Amino acid sequence: MNLSATPKRFYLFALGLSLAATLSVVSAADFKNVVVLIPDGCGVAHTTVTRWYKGAPLNTDRMTVGMMRNYNSNSILTDSAPAASAFATGIKTADRFISALPNSTSIPGVTPVAAELYYKPVPTLLEAARLEGKSVGLVSISMVQHATPAAYSAHIYTRSDYQAIAVQQVYQNMDVVFGGGRENLLPPKEGGIRKDGANYLDVLKALGYQVISRRTEMMSVKESRVWGLFAMNEMAHDFDRELIRPDEPSLAEMTEKALDLLSPNPGGFFLMVEGSKIDDAAHANDPVGVVSDYLAFDKAVGTVLDYAQKDGQTLVVVVSDHDTGGMSIGSTRATSTSMAVGALVNPLKKAILTGEGLGAVMTGTRTPGYVKELVGKYYGITDLSDAEVASITKASATSMNSVVGPMMSTRSVIGWTTGSHTGMDLPFYIYGMDQPFKTMENTDIALICARAMGIRLTEFDARLYSAADQLFGNRGANVYLDKKDAANPVLTVTLGRKTAFLPIHKNRMRVQLHLDNGQVIANEIQLEGLVIQALPTDRVYVPQQALTLLARAGAWFN
Repeated sequence: MNLSATPKRFYLFALGLSLAATLSVVSAADFKNVVVLIPDGCGVAHTTVTRWYKGAPLNTDRMTVGMMRNYNSNSILTDSAPAASAFATGIKTADRFISALPNSTSIPGVTPVAAELYYKPVPTLLEAARLEGKSVGLVSISMVQHATPAAYSAHIYTRSDYQAIAVQQVYQNMDVVFGGGRENLLPPKEGGIRKDGANYLDVLKALGYQVISRRTEMMSVKESRVWGLFAMNEMAHDFDRELIRPDEPSLAEMTEKALDLLSPNPGGFFLMVEGSKIDDAAHANDPVGVVSDYLAFDKAVGTVLDYAQKDGQTLVVVVSDHDTGGMSIGSTRATSTSMAVGALVNPLKKAILTGEGLGAVMTGTRTPGYVKELVGKYYGITDLSDAEVASITKASATSMNSVVGPMMSTRSVIGWTTGSHTGMDLPFYIYGMDQPFKTMENTDIALICARAMGIRLTEFDARLYSAADQLFGNRGANVYLDKKDAANPVLTVTLGRKTAFLPIHKNRMRVQLHLDNGQVIANEIQLEGLVIQALPTDRVYVPQQALTLLARAGAWFN
C-alpha cells in the first residue's frame, strides 16, 4: 500500500495494530490509572534465577501472563529505544529511534513508511494521557534521558542525544520525574556536560518544579510537579546503594512516592517505572547485578500491585523490552540433571556488592593481597586464580562487573551466550485482567494501555505533530527553520503582520505583532505539545494548536 496516498494517521494503525483481538480483552476506559513497569534487558532466565535466589514467589507471579514478540522494523534483535517506543506509541520503529517513524523497514509483516514520513514524531501514551487530564510520571534507575524513559517523553532518531532529549523532557509538562541524569541538565561550570552551557535545573525551577537530589528530600515532598535527580549519571545497583550511594532512594521508594503524588488527580494517572540496571548487569554477564536489580524491581512491582488491589481502578503491566546476555541456568560446564538449588544460588548469596560496587570501593593500590582481600570480603571468593587476580587488577571501576561477573557465573551454574541482546520472545504480565492472551506484538502493549484509559493514540497524531510547512503553508504563511544558533534552532513563521518563533524541543511559541504605527508587541504562549525537528531533516512538526493561536494573535494581544 502506498502510505503517501493514505490518511496521515494510517501508519499508526498499520504499524501498531497487529492483533485486532488484543483489544477485545479490555473495554474502553475500564481503568482510571495505568502503570507500566519495565525490567530492562530481562529474559526468562533472569527472572528464574532471581526466584531461586529469593526462595519464594516473585510479585510478578501474582499476575496474569502472556507471551510477546519484540523485533523492530529493521532487526529481529531489538534494543531499548525501538522496543520502548513500541510500548509507548504502538509502532515498530528502527534501531536507536525514540518514538519516531523509521527510515528503514526490512522485517516481514512490518508496513513500510512513506519517505516523506521518515523520522516523524508520533504521540506517546504519556503525552495522550496528559492531554486527557491525567497526571503523568517517569521513574528510572538510569538517567531519565536513557532510551526507555525517553521513549515515553521525547522524539528523536538517535537515542544517544541525551542533551536534546533532556530539553524535550523539561518542556513535556510531566508531574513527577525520578531517576538519574543531572549532568545532562547542567553546564560544565555546574558539574554537567551540556554543550550549550544552559542550566535546565534553573529552567525547571522557573517552571514551578521542586528540584531535589536526595532520598530524604524525596520523602518529604508533599505535592507533584517535582523532578528528583539523584545521580549525575546512573543511580547505583540496589546491592551497592547502602555502601556507596546512601543518599539515593530505592526503586520501590521512588515508585511509592510517585504513586502518592500522582494519585490525588481525580482524572487518574499514567506512570512508567523502569528497572534499568538489570540490563547493565546482563551486558556484563554479571549474575549478582541481575539478582540485585531484579529483586529491587520486584519490590517496586509489589508496591504497585498492593496499590492496585486497594484502588481497584489501576491496570498494571510488567513487560521487558528485550533479553540481554542470553542468560541460562546450566551451561557447557554444568549439564547435570540432578543439580541442587544450592549449586545455582550459594555462590551468588556470598556476594554483597555487584561488580560495579566492587570497582567503587577498590580504591587502594591493587596488590594481589589487596585484591584477594576485597574480593573475599565482598564476593566470598577465596580461590582466585593468578589470571583472575591479574584481570581484576587491570579492570577499571566501570568495567569491574564485566570481569567479576563471569567469575561468579563459573562458580555458579550460569551460562551466557552474548554480551549484547537476543531476539527471544518474552513474557509480559498484567494485573487487572484475567483473560488469556495470545502471543502478541510489543506494539500491542501500547494499544492495551491506551484502550484501558479510553485513549485512541491515532486521534492525537495530527493534534500534536502536524508538519509545520503544511499546517502554516496552507494559510499562506512563510515558514523556515532558523539555524544560525546551531544549538538552539527556531522555527520562524510569518503570517501577515504576525511572526511566530517556535524553539525546537520546547513547547513555547513567541508571537510578535507589528502594528500600523510601527510598534511591535510580543507575547509568549505555552503549547500543549512539543515542537520537534525530524532530525536529520529540516522538517518540523508542531501542535495544531499553534496555528489556531497564531491566527487569533490580534485578539489575545488586546
